[in-house]
Amino acid sequence: MAFPEPKPGLILRYDHLWTHEAAAGRDQGKDRPTCLIAATDSLVRPRYVVLLPITHTPPSGDTVRIEIPATVKEAIGLDSEPSWVIVSEHNIDEWPNGGLSPVPGKPGEFSYGFIPPGLFAKIKTSFIELARAKKSGAVRR
Repeated sequence: MAFPEPKPGLILRYDHLWTHEAAAGRDQGKDRPTCLIAATDSLVRPRYVVLLPITHTPPSGDTVRIEIPATVKEAIGLDSEPSWVIVSEHNIDEWPNGGLSPVPGKPGEFSYGFIPPGLFAKIKTSFIELARAKKSGAVRR
């Protein structure tokens, strides 16, 4: 099984661990689609990636999210339920890592595809603004 090259905008299947789960002592999360927002240089070892969760649950409170349009979800093979990329919370993990899992129904495939550049730019800008303001919860895995 070959893992894809970790490029920004790639949607992967990963066991994202929410900050409240990590605070409660958990070390594994639920397999879900996630958006790779950043990766360290390919020559650096260990290599790290930053992953944003994608959820069906309508976010509330201070959670900052960006909805994925139905046309994008269909194009990359996600289900038809409304989904959001959460930009106010992220995991930092080594690449590759044990939290990656195959896309359901596609053994050996770990990615769904890429978020379109315009939508990715919006996600990235929002994430960077929150990270600079120290308003993005991080879980180092």
